[in-house]
Amino acid sequence: MSSKSNTSPAPDRLAQIKAHIALDKPSMAGKVCIITGASSLYGIGRASAFAMAKQSPAAIYVTDLSTDNLEELANSIQSKYPSVKAFARKVDAASEDDVKSVIDEAMKAFGRLDVFFANAGVASGTHIKDETPESFMRMMKINALSAFLAIKHASTAMQVTGKGGKEQSGGSIIATASVAGIRSGAGSSEYSASKAAVINLAQTSSYQLARTNIRVNAVCPGLIETGMTKQTFDWARSRGNESKIGQLNPLARYGIAGEIASVVAFLASDDASYVNGQAWAVDGGLSSSHPIVPGKFH
Repeated sequence: MSSKSNTSPAPDRLAQIKAHIALDKPSMAGKVCIITGASSLYGIGRASAFAMAKQSPAAIYVTDLSTDNLEELANSIQSKYPSVKAFARKVDAASEDDVKSVIDEAMKAFGRLDVFFANAGVASGTHIKDETPESFMRMMKINALSAFLAIKHASTAMQVTGKGGKEQSGGSIIATASVAGIRSGAGSSEYSASKAAVINLAQTSSYQLARTNIRVNAVCPGLIETGMTKQTFDWARSRGNESKIGQLNPLARYGIAGEIASVVAFLASDDASYVNGQAWAVDGGLSSSHPIVPGKFH
């Protein structure tokens, strides 16, 4: 690992950014990416894999604890974007050995790591009186520990230079948090606490990684139709209430995975080169206001 990159003067990086902005080429050209939590057919991980592939990275590793749909996803990416190498791997995002293993594989094959999207997570709808120490710690392990492991090990790999055409330390780490991690009202206590931890990890680690050119951000979806929320959507549709889903935000609708994926792909790319340590709410405006009386101020 080169230590020189940690002390490189800012003007060198600024020159790189200016050159990138001036070029008319895909914003992730040559980059190597890893995504966790990518197996769901309706999920943010899958949608983000395609969104990143549009920007012509060198490779994308799509991973999950379940291998359902992963091979199909990798094959679909390579079929649609022949220049992008795609690999399906079984990875427990909350296992340090698994996270290190897939990063090591990418480094051995390509000599570099540029993007890690820590997307794996679970949710619950339980009241605090029904939560247990076991359920709380399980939520923290899957949602928050996985983000910590991604940041710790991906950032180490992202500082390796001199291989795979990478001349300077740098990269982008994105973790899936939630509007539930910003304030109350969007999830159970254990879920909200785990996502607040993800946001704080993005903020603190961005400073821990100062001068490495590694950016860490959290994306905070609102109500999105995914495999995780499918039961809620199916229930509303069965009662003829689909039009009521998402009515609390100013856009008066729910979101789809592709809308989150577009933001993730932006944060992963050099187009977001000055975005660091942020919690990006992608929620139709839900988290922008205190509760209001409908019609009172608009």
